[in-house]
Amino acid sequence: MSSEAVPTGPRVCGIADALVLVGDRWSLLALRELGFGVGRFNEIQVNTGAPRASLSARLRSLEEGGLVQRQRYSEHPPRDEYLLTEAGRELLPVLGELRAWGERHASPRVRGTSS
Repeated sequence: MSSEAVPTGPRVCGIADALVLVGDRWSLLALRELGFGVGRFNEIQVNTGAPRASLSARLRSLEEGGLVQRQRYSEHPPRDEYLLTEAGRELLPVLGELRAWGERHASPRVRGTSS
């Protein structure tokens, strides 16, 4: 980071703006699953462990933010699957780097072991 003048109020920042869209566990894990090609709600829920209501809210928010789109795959009963938009696909390298960082620095702590 550069040595800019100390701000007198909240700093305008792309990181902060991005976190508004994707800054919680269930959003990031839903994006991970979509990146793996898993697009059906029940499969995303199983693979993430997210509560139904939380996952539904996060997918709706990701759709409103332009990262995810819904596509109907069954009319009777009506069923949709989720797909990444171009903006969502652009996040995949970021998620890959976050995963790699987590494997290097966070996973041992989570498992209760030291490196």
